Amino acid sequence: MTNKKKIHIDYSEFSSIEELNPEDKNLLNIARKNLSNAYAPYSEFKVSAALRLENEEIILGTNQENAAYPSGLCAERVAVFYASANFPKVAFTALAITAQNISDTLKNPVFPCGSCRQVILEYEILQQKPIRFILSGTDGPVIIIDGVKNLLPFSFNSSSLK
Repeated sequence: MTNKKKIHIDYSEFSSIEELNPEDKNLLNIARKNLSNAYAPYSEFKVSAALRLENEEIILGTNQENAAYPSGLCAERVAVFYASANFPKVAFTALAITAQNISDTLKNPVFPCGSCRQVILEYEILQQKPIRFILSGTDGPVIIIDGVKNLLPFSFNSSSLK
């Protein structure tokens, strides 16, 4: 007999950046301003991430493409790995992610890829507290999600190795 179950994910959607609290609005604006630093000559899809640490430090990351496609790296992992290498004992509190396409506009929020979700999960487990996601395009609605487990409900983590 099949036992069907459902997964429920909580998130908040705002019609624009103007509806955000000042702290989230500032972090998203920083990420948006950083879009021009993305290295995306092949896809022309630029992604920027701004990671706020518990000590209020803001770490920026952009996607870094390569002619050998698998050698590139997503904006989220660039920011997370830099933060971990330079502030190893400081927790992450929020991550703003934004993107723009070839026409310099993107009306829908962007979400981290599966690899980025897995990496961020590792740090949430390490710091034992969720990271707030602030997700947007260059304009339009903004989605806020508390914790990567809402983006990765079935996850692989260190407890799986035991």
